[in-house]
Amino acid sequence: MLWRGKQVSHRIATLSSGHASLDEALPGGGWPQGAITELVNDTAGCGELSLLLPLLARLSREDHWISMIDPPWIPYPPALHGHGLALEKLLLIRTQNRGESLWACEQVVRGISGGVLLAWPDSPSFSELRRLQLAAERTQKTVFLFQDSKAVSTSSPAALRLKLTADDGDLQLRVLKCRGQRPAASIRIRRSQLLRPPAGLRVISAESGKHFNSSLKKQVLSLPISRMSVVS
Repeated sequence: MLWRGKQVSHRIATLSSGHASLDEALPGGGWPQGAITELVNDTAGCGELSLLLPLLARLSREDHWISMIDPPWIPYPPALHGHGLALEKLLLIRTQNRGESLWACEQVVRGISGGVLLAWPDSPSFSELRRLQLAAERTQKTVFLFQDSKAVSTSSPAALRLKLTADDGDLQLRVLKCRGQRPAASIRIRRSQLLRPPAGLRVISAESGKHFNSSLKKQVLSLPISRMSVVS
């Protein structure tokens, strides 16, 4: 699909989000590939990870790396596995400060072609985001940056910006910016859709997760920044 402003200009490579209503609203029919998507929310844990799980699970099963840098929570392996994510393809990186976090983002984007990066950097500047955007374009890395609500008032080179709001268990998405067309109306993702695992799999509850094979947790690779190296 080609756009020029409101019309055609260039081809937008995308990855299906796994949510039909969201794909329909986004240019090209999904998350932009080789680009930054910013997800802006007031509170971490409003459903932002559940929104991405269909994509993360699909790509990990296709042998792509899923990299997380400084998430504000500890990933729960049984739940991720229950939603279809191949834990052996999950890379968790913890950093000590803002500079290390941004450095790690760039190293992952430049060093691992394809796959997805999820990162929670502290107030990146326009120039820092621009540098990351250019690197993503070169490696065709799909990048999701999670920002707090203050980011709404700042400019960004990101291809897509969404404002996420929890609403009675559902997730309300408002398009703040999208490359190629006028932002769509708000999109509502039902809670039942957010929590639905891929066909043939089930979500493992917190109670049953206590008895989950401990070796599965060890498959999540966590690296401090001092030991970080490019994974091929």
